Amino acid sequence: MQHRKIVVVLKGYPRLSETFIAQELLGLERAGFDLILFALRRPTDAKRHPVHDEIKAPVHYLPEYLHEEPLRVVRSLFAYLLRPGFWRALGSLAADIPRDFTRNRVRRFGQALVLAAEWPEDAGWLHAHFAHTPASVTRYASQLRGLPWSCSAHAKDIWTSADWDLAGKLASARWTVTCTKTGFDRLKKLANGNSSVHLSYHGLDLDRFGISGEARKQHDGSAPDEPVIVLSVGRAVAKKGYDTLLEALALLPGDLAWRFEHIGGGEELERLKALAQKLGLDGRVSWKGALAQEEVLEHYRCADIFALACRITANGDRDGLPNVLVEAASQRLACVSTDISGVPELLSPDETGLLVPTENPIALAQALERLIRDPVLRARLGDAAEARVRGNFDHMASIGQLKELFEREWRAAE
Repeated sequence: MQHRKIVVVLKGYPRLSETFIAQELLGLERAGFDLILFALRRPTDAKRHPVHDEIKAPVHYLPEYLHEEPLRVVRSLFAYLLRPGFWRALGSLAADIPRDFTRNRVRRFGQALVLAAEWPEDAGWLHAHFAHTPASVTRYASQLRGLPWSCSAHAKDIWTSADWDLAGKLASARWTVTCTKTGFDRLKKLANGNSSVHLSYHGLDLDRFGISGEARKQHDGSAPDEPVIVLSVGRAVAKKGYDTLLEALALLPGDLAWRFEHIGGGEELERLKALAQKLGLDGRVSWKGALAQEEVLEHYRCADIFALACRITANGDRDGLPNVLVEAASQRLACVSTDISGVPELLSPDETGLLVPTENPIALAQALERLIRDPVLRARLGDAAEARVRGNFDHMASIGQLKELFEREWRAAE
């Protein structure tokens, strides 16, 4: 059958922290789908991953703020004012506004108007990445155009959105996929039998994340000139728990030789650097900033331990299954993280990694010390984690699942 064009709505594109989305877009293109990307924000990262350059889909940017492009918004409003879809979508907005009385809600409706008015020729489906703002735009646009839509939900969008908002989107979308069992359980409960929800791990492009042939050194933290390298990759934001990780590193015995490397940008970076200095870690911590994927891969291969102290923030925000953990595990890197969200779906305690309670620097320090002192344990956990990734987290399985979901809908429509 001939694949139809899919409009994909994204929060921002391209983004260094969302390689899993770029990887999925590329996989769908390679599976024969014709994609057109619409982003709510322009890129803010100075670098881009190689995968972004392989994606052929054209990218269009909706007005990030309606007042910045008033003519575009007004033109779109007049184009739709007398169409039946306008009143359908306006009815949804009217129902949403009393429960979410914000400018943001009106902005999403305005962005949907622009998307509907500037609709690509022959596109017949909408797909949103993230169930919060991109799904709001997508839902209104689907009502304006009278077209079906679907959604990929991830982490923050699932746990910080209001129940009524998620339930409404689930009922409106033809189907929703999500990438962790915990997220799947929440969405399934909210769907209450009124929508189709599927569990679909993102996985990795295992060709891109092949294994390096070089064996890791077997140092144990006893030689000052051979420190054990502890690596973490992630944005410096609250849910990553980097303050807890720094506190744990500060608790390690003084006789241990180790070095900590962090890759990533983020709003809390300066605060974390100040904290590291306050904790006396200055000489042992390297802040690498945001790096492209091939540079990150090289750091995975040179490190000895990967650490991520994920937490649930006060507003409910949390990671799902951080893609960086899957990437690190694919390189036989021994991983230690916290027992929240989807992390235990990859790391089984003492089998494929070490898990500690969240917000517990003492337990994290004990786990790190254990790994630093024991290269045999690191090798065993790293080998087992890599085997789990290659057995259960190949992104082609997720692409195949999405391909079947799209084609099932189109077969039904013929």
